[in-house]
Amino acid sequence: MQIRIGNGYDIHRLVRDRPLVLGGVTIPHELGLLGHSDADALTHAIMDAMLGALSLGDIGHYFPPSDPKWAGADSLELLRQVNGLIRDRGWQVSNIDSVIVAERPKIKPHIDAMRDRLAAVLEVEPDQVGIKATTNEKLGPEGREEGIAAHAVALLVRG
Repeated sequence: MQIRIGNGYDIHRLVRDRPLVLGGVTIPHELGLLGHSDADALTHAIMDAMLGALSLGDIGHYFPPSDPKWAGADSLELLRQVNGLIRDRGWQVSNIDSVIVAERPKIKPHIDAMRDRLAAVLEVEPDQVGIKATTNEKLGPEGREEGIAAHAVALLVRG
């Protein structure tokens, strides 16, 4: 069996008048993530991990923020396209492991919904998508509630 591993990272600034979308789930909060697309940091980190596993660059190469076509884009649709690139090359996701770093809001109540949405797009079982959440103990931009970050690892196997 051939396997490949990739890691991804993303961070977006928290601002007013934007929805907070993580893992394709809109989470009630007074602040949302700023970005060209829906700024879903978790999904972006997962895409970068998948692309990195096959040395295909990063999401900025496929969905550049300079292209108005991607303004407000649903990151789950972008993930669907990345999954297609992976599958077209004969690979598939074996599992994803990820961490969301945010002081607020509490992420744990939304993890199952995120896992279900991501798994459906990736065409895997929900138990193949690991999502954890942690705070940054009031340190750094996440700790000061200036932004939310996500880290992800993707293990791909040749289909």
